Amino acid sequence: MTRTTPTAAPTPTTSPAPSTSPLPATSPASSAVATPDAPAPWSELVSAALLGTERRTPPVAARPGQGAAAALLDAAAVSTVRRRAALRPALAGERPAPAPADPRPPLPPAARRRLSLLLADRGAGGGGSRRGTAPDLTELLPQWLSAAVDHGYRAPEVLLPALLDAARARTDLRPAALALAGPRALWLARLNAEWKFALRGTGSRAGLPGDGDPAAIRRTWEEGLFAERVALLTALRRQDPSAGLALLTTTWSTERAEDRLMFLDSLREDLSAADEPFLEQALSDRSRNVRATAAELLSTLPGSALAARMAQRAHTCIGLDRTAGTPVIAVEAPHECDPGMQRDGVAAKPPSGRGERSWWLSQLVEATPLDGWHARFGGRDAAAIIALPVGDDWRTELHDAWCRAAVRQRNTDWARALLGAPAAPSQAAEVAPAGSSRDLTKLLTVLPGDERARWVAEFIAAHGLSEAFRMLGVCAVPWAEPLGGAVVDALDIARDAGSYPWSFSGVMGLAERCLDPAAADRLDMLTAVTDEPEGASPGSGGYWSEAFQRLVGTLRLRATMRTELTPPPDGDDARAGAEPGAGGAPATHDGATPGPRVPEPRVP
Repeated sequence: MTRTTPTAAPTPTTSPAPSTSPLPATSPASSAVATPDAPAPWSELVSAALLGTERRTPPVAARPGQGAAAALLDAAAVSTVRRRAALRPALAGERPAPAPADPRPPLPPAARRRLSLLLADRGAGGGGSRRGTAPDLTELLPQWLSAAVDHGYRAPEVLLPALLDAARARTDLRPAALALAGPRALWLARLNAEWKFALRGTGSRAGLPGDGDPAAIRRTWEEGLFAERVALLTALRRQDPSAGLALLTTTWSTERAEDRLMFLDSLREDLSAADEPFLEQALSDRSRNVRATAAELLSTLPGSALAARMAQRAHTCIGLDRTAGTPVIAVEAPHECDPGMQRDGVAAKPPSGRGERSWWLSQLVEATPLDGWHARFGGRDAAAIIALPVGDDWRTELHDAWCRAAVRQRNTDWARALLGAPAAPSQAAEVAPAGSSRDLTKLLTVLPGDERARWVAEFIAAHGLSEAFRMLGVCAVPWAEPLGGAVVDALDIARDAGSYPWSFSGVMGLAERCLDPAAADRLDMLTAVTDEPEGASPGSGGYWSEAFQRLVGTLRLRATMRTELTPPPDGDDARAGAEPGAGGAPATHDGATPGPRVPEPRVP
């Protein structure tokens, strides 16, 4: 490579005159003189240039007769060329093994071009107000990636670097992006520090080293990076839960507290009664966070000993009072938080502004199996128990705790009873009643998808969109009817009423991503500019027209993208599969494509 030196005044070959600066020349103790194989970091070159070579000795080796300033300029020129070429100098070493093969079919040509456009546009949107009628491609990328993964395609090799860059910038893209990128993403991540996040894996079999070889698994567990160990434990738990737990126990006592917490959280998936003895031991862990997490996991196992202990305590505090004629739930909160309660995960100190006894009671109820309350209240079902009056103003506290228990235990019957009828006049206030900590959106996630969509549609029809934004976010995409129609009708009503248009921009953005694309044609009538009613926000008619035009355009684009991902007819398989390798290189004779070039991190 020809070295290019920036134009500069000739530097004398004689030694420079003594410095008259009050500051002596310095040379950082940590900076070694650069060599061709180990050039100086760019930041040190910049520091020497800013301070001057008389005050800061450049960390470069000068040729015989060459001054320090000239040597610094030469080193800066070489470093600039390397940076512009996106190459990071390194010592020559053993060449990495070829990237593993990915047997999945390539994307159809149109879908491959679409992915290239989506990745190129991801950084062009910026922030600011959403105006205009053009679709927001950045928000369509997650949906496109999920659809491509569902079709079983693999990412084009030439787009893997851009796909990994996008996943690095947006954590919400990572699961689908890594699934589409496949094993070659892990291969690339081991060669580029900026993509190390991919080594955390997705819990697939690709995350098991040595194709599941026990010796390789043990070696990775004992010697790997923390991210690799978490990915390994997650993958092994999904393959063989007992083997994953056995591996964890081999080093549990020597792990750091923060690492134990992360490893413990990996047990959440595929949790079973076989994990109970280990979790019971973790209740005595020296870390408070580890103890709390172990108690939470045990409380999700209805047959665990901890759940039984919590039920006994909660049932002692809560029961049915029949002395008043009409049955009433009587509550007597605990008077102390004894050591046994604290060991089982009950935090003794309440948050600011919260009473101790109510805080202890809520934790007991939250960790108590919900099915045990039926016998406690005379065989009543969940709806009948929820309908009972609660004495001494304990209703909000008790129902909030039951809500959290329903979410933790994924109990559909109790979630349905606690949600109630969506069209009830008081339901809008129940989203966040005064002094309440309940979250109806989390309760909705417990319901089956179709029932969840119907509940939200009825809620919107009765109460409008103001309280429904977070609820819409947990509904399956595309929105099934009648949910899609309820959202569009509510937006149309808001426009006709002259509502402040920007307050619905979030719902409109959700509609662009979540409405069924088949609804585009029947929404055309909403794109016209309507007369602004008296008292409406100035210019709202034009805004609503733009917003509906963008909605229709985005829905049609999503329909096109869906068509592009459709597998080609059998006769076109060979033509669609002739995907070039990285940089346009042709496929090899066995159908595999050459491994992609590993781009180095870009320097701002």
